[in-house]
Amino acid sequence: MKKVLFIQTGFGVDVHGQDVTKAAVRAVDNAIYHNSMAGIEAMLPNEDLNNMCVTVKLAIPTDESELDIEAVKARIPFGTVTVETQRGGMVTTHGIIIPEKGDKNDLMYIVNASVEAGY
Repeated sequence: MKKVLFIQTGFGVDVHGQDVTKAAVRAVDNAIYHNSMAGIEAMLPNEDLNNMCVTVKLAIPTDESELDIEAVKARIPFGTVTVETQRGGMVTTHGIIIPEKGDKNDLMYIVNASVEAGY
């Protein structure tokens, strides 16, 4: 990406089920769902949203190999999306194991996201 125009941040939690993808998708949704980038088309090459580049940076606490990158990319509606991961986020207890919710243990996963949009 040559020029970053917007940076949005968010976090997502999977309380039950220990699913790092669910937490990551929620983090991306949290970052982008409270923003409007009105006027971004005028800043992009050929004023085309498909010329936007989006870099999603995720701080993942564990199970990085289980992250479904395509599910994360699918949350971004326009442009070319790149996903980068790094160690971070948090694993903490949720205090109860509920097998019906998919729990394997009493941990919840928290993922932080930074979504950079530009060209």
